[in-house]
Amino acid sequence: MPPAGTVVVVTGASSGIGRAVARAFADRGARTVVTARSAEALTEVVEECTAAHPRAEATAVCADVTDADAVARVAATAIDRYGRIDVWVNAAGVGILGLLDQVPPEDVRRMWDVNVLGALHGARAALPAMRGQGHGVLIDLSSVLGGAVEAPYMGAYAVSKAALVTLDESLRQELALTGDRDITVCTVLPTGVDTPFFAHAANRTGRRMRSMPAVATPERVARAVLRAAARPRRRVLVGPAARLLPLAHALAPWLVRTLIRWRTEHGYLGTPGTARATTGVLYRPSGDTAAVAGGYHAGLRTAARRAVALVAVGAAAGVLGARPRPRA
Repeated sequence: MPPAGTVVVVTGASSGIGRAVARAFADRGARTVVTARSAEALTEVVEECTAAHPRAEATAVCADVTDADAVARVAATAIDRYGRIDVWVNAAGVGILGLLDQVPPEDVRRMWDVNVLGALHGARAALPAMRGQGHGVLIDLSSVLGGAVEAPYMGAYAVSKAALVTLDESLRQELALTGDRDITVCTVLPTGVDTPFFAHAANRTGRRMRSMPAVATPERVARAVLRAAARPRRRVLVGPAARLLPLAHALAPWLVRTLIRWRTEHGYLGTPGTARATTGVLYRPSGDTAAVAGGYHAGLRTAARRAVALVAVGAAAGVLGARPRPRA
């Protein structure tokens, strides 16, 4: 894990994965600059971080990642206060539920500004500092949805996450050309995560979210981010079936697409008319709805999955052990 005193910038730190990442670095004594649009939530995050470890420090900068100048101000604050930027984590993100031909274009544009341009602004703010100090790690939070597979009603969001995969590949190529080989770029691709994402997402389906796929805890993703910061890798898959799903899609794409389409339509969304159209947090801060977890009990789900796996392994071992031995 990164050593105490590591200087980290986390965008989207008021809620969800970003907040979990800030806490995880603070637990190990990092000096953290957290940024988001919600000043009230950032105050809470700073208090949580500074109380986490005797060496932990935290500074909040309220900023909208779609504003390049505001993001540059975040980087300047980190350098002025701590002298460098060791790790920059682009965790800011918003979502939209809706059919591609029915989602308002202005909503899509706003989401892409946050999810894609926000990450680009973060990279442009962090890279000059990392070049000056001769090292650094840039981590972007993408998603298996868009980075490896797609689903209906989430097309606009998936496009933005796929863009991050391409953005990071391009950055790696350019850093190699400029000789900045000690600056690494890591793309983290989680599966479903138990955050307030769906409570905060714009909903243009007219249907409420009824259930979630198998989900990971935000803390699990945060631990993966910490490991990537200490030992950077090109891509990191996180969560239930994170490695299996892309492999299955590569081997049997039609079958996987059919299953995802059916499950989304009949399992995850309620009947038409069960939800009104909303813009979520596209245009406003999360405020008092900011939280790490989304209430989907991912920890219990993970424990249940592991228990079932252990029972299955035990049963298989028992069957194998009970096989009659051949007579001498």
